[in-house]
Amino acid sequence: MISEPELVGGVAFDAPEVLTEEKAPRPPRPPRGRRPWLWALGGAVLASAVWGGGLYAYERGEEAGPDLGGYKSVGGLCRLAELPALSGILGERSTDSEGPMTDDPAVVRVSCPIRFGPPESGYSGWLSYTLHKVTDPGPEFDAQAKYAGLDTPIDGLGEKAFFADRGGEAGELMVLDGQAEITLAISRDYSVDAEGNETGNTEPLDLSGIEVPMTQDMLALMAALKK
Repeated sequence: MISEPELVGGVAFDAPEVLTEEKAPRPPRPPRGRRPWLWALGGAVLASAVWGGGLYAYERGEEAGPDLGGYKSVGGLCRLAELPALSGILGERSTDSEGPMTDDPAVVRVSCPIRFGPPESGYSGWLSYTLHKVTDPGPEFDAQAKYAGLDTPIDGLGEKAFFADRGGEAGELMVLDGQAEITLAISRDYSVDAEGNETGNTEPLDLSGIEVPMTQDMLALMAALKK
């Protein structure tokens, strides 16, 4: 096999070199590295996946936050709160309309007006449920209970609970259980005539000790709020 004339320093040889038919072995090729554009593409895909996963978690509201202890948002507090213990003492509970509701990523707040017995001599009250999804309600709970005059602690009810007996004519119970606050208040209804005398068809009940059925109904409601 005859090679073509080669140029060395720009000068041509007068006669071509004669080479043997056997080819000289090629020097080993250095190992091929990963192509830069493939590495860049792989990094971009990985970054996109990580960012996309973070966005998906953000959109689902899965950022780290306080443990809600199983408590959930509810849209029908009046239907959920059956209050059988109070109904057995104060009379049949009337069908109540739902109160105002706040459902926000930071807090859920719902309320429910309640009523037992006949209108002229029954009992009315208020039930509220607040679920704090971001902040710790503990310090504010203590302040609210103190301001409302709830100074009797109730053991075995949530993280902490306070009760106030309003002279045997009313009762109010506040409960803090982790991120959830629940308040149940009951008072006697009555009407008066033009001279200011109380009217009614039945003798009013003494509500001293009403914290017992209120505690029973509160425990049942707390369990229902976690279902």
